[in-house]
Amino acid sequence: MRVLIVGPQGAGKGTQAALLADNLKIPHISTGDIFRANVTAGTELGVLAKKYMDSGELVPDEVTSAMVAARLAEADAGPGFLLDGFPRTVPQAEWLTDLLRSRGQQLDAVLLLDAPDDVLLERMLARGRADDTVEAISRRLALYHSETTPLLEHYADKLVAINGVGAVDEVQQRALTALDR
Repeated sequence: MRVLIVGPQGAGKGTQAALLADNLKIPHISTGDIFRANVTAGTELGVLAKKYMDSGELVPDEVTSAMVAARLAEADAGPGFLLDGFPRTVPQAEWLTDLLRSRGQQLDAVLLLDAPDDVLLERMLARGRADDTVEAISRRLALYHSETTPLLEHYADKLVAINGVGAVDEVQQRALTALDR
């Protein structure tokens, strides 16, 4: 099974993705982990990405896409994967579709883990991070909504939305049920 997980910060994507990947017996592939692995290993792409990150710039799509392509080509991702953090834009989604098609594959589902903004705000404030102010969180949520809406529309035929509010095991069961597992 090839699944993409999306949702706003604070929705519990990381927690649910790890559990879901374990339950589906597929690797949880996080772009954050891919970046860290490439930077730590000093790969050509990692060195390039680090230059952008160190200067506070976004890593260009070409670099991110190359890292994702390399990770998805690893043996453990052959039977399936749960992709977390990519794609974030429609052009990235189109690139992913083309990559998978070239490999005779396709996404089976796009799982949207959702929660009301007031719940997300409360969860993120509870983390106690210095950059988690009401204003900063509100800006990030507004940006998420504006950037993600086109992506969700792009994946409308594969989109499965679940409520991310509740106990971890309840949300996990909703996800497995939604994916018919």
